[in-house]
Amino acid sequence: MAITREKKETLVAALTEKIAGAKSVVFTDYSGLTVEELNEVRDKLREQGIEYKVIKNTLFKIAAKKAGLELDKDLILNHPIAVAFAADDEVAPAKITYDYSKKNEKLAIVGGVLDGKQISDIMVKSLAQLPSREELYAKIVGSLASPMSGMVNVLSGNIRGLVNVLNSIKETK
Repeated sequence: MAITREKKETLVAALTEKIAGAKSVVFTDYSGLTVEELNEVRDKLREQGIEYKVIKNTLFKIAAKKAGLELDKDLILNHPIAVAFAADDEVAPAKITYDYSKKNEKLAIVGGVLDGKQISDIMVKSLAQLPSREELYAKIVGSLASPMSGMVNVLSGNIRGLVNVLNSIKETK
């Protein structure tokens, strides 16, 4: 069924807004996936607040151009794409799609956009392998707490030594 011109214009306007407001975008080739598998990916992304849409290539090209995004023509034209838009976390769509693509090889990561610049599929996969934000926070807290706990142990060692000396003097007298 053909889409009317007005419907296409509203779709392009909505896509332009999503592209402009997204911190990161991941392009996936979904050919070969069943509807259930595609919905499974969509549900996993939705849990993290990420929108995943199957978009006509021509409409996406127009929306990307209106949003001021220069994309490689081969990225979109050679296969059907589904796009994951993340407004909050730059790494989450890459992580989720990469994890699912390892489980189901029919889903292929084609590329993406990070901070308004196109990135390759290899860069998206390396972005997906970075530690999560929570893991990085835990490492920072551990790094900050380590010197303090070491200092506490050193200072308590001196007091412990003094107590042991006083205890031995008490026992001898």
